[in-house]
Amino acid sequence: MIERRALVRHKSLIKGRIYFNNRLSSMDCIVRDVTDKGARLEFSENVALPDVFELYMPNKDEYFQAHVEWRKGNNLGISWRAEYVSGSHGDDAQADFPLADRVRKLEHDVAVLQKRLDSLRDA
Repeated sequence: MIERRALVRHKSLIKGRIYFNNRLSSMDCIVRDVTDKGARLEFSENVALPDVFELYMPNKDEYFQAHVEWRKGNNLGISWRAEYVSGSHGDDAQADFPLADRVRKLEHDVAVLQKRLDSLRDA
């Protein structure tokens, strides 16, 4: 069989969690056939998902912004969003995902905890 794909696929069996609807909704999936440009996601049944969502992979402890490229049965083909690939966080990324807001909040929380820790050390 002739391989017509431009990118090499890496077979995988990675547990993932999809977040959407401003992180109010989520569901589990299996991440399969990973490439530099995207992956295939497998679900236990047909699912209705938005075209854009966050994918969390616990084994890497990373969030990926994804866009649905195709749907077939209980499988989705996704591409990694440009915001993830380039690492930039433009207005479009903030509108689609509250990731930049969460990072800012976490940085603030870390700073507050660091101040508390410093005050305990000084006491």
